[in-house]
Amino acid sequence: MQEILTALTDPTRRAALAILWGGGEHCVCDLMARLDASQSRMSRHMKILAQAGIVTGRRDAQWVRYTRNPNLAPDLSAVIDAVLAAERRFEKDIA
Repeated sequence: MQEILTALTDPTRRAALAILWGGGEHCVCDLMARLDASQSRMSRHMKILAQAGIVTGRRDAQWVRYTRNPNLAPDLSAVIDAVLAAERRFEKDIA
């Protein structure tokens, strides 16, 4: 659990999760463009999320395509859902 909570502390990782939680498979190149992050930075963030077991990656030529881990325990998915929902509410309140 500690590794998951630590992975959720970074705003870029939460933004990437929000994209992945929307469904589908996303390559690092897509996440880089959408989050205005360098390839090395985005890859590092995705590695942390993968090591925490939140996402899974599939190599496709030079890129890795990430998706939400379908085997993530439901209670851990609920924690991530709650964090992402709270962040959306917070961003809406400050906008």
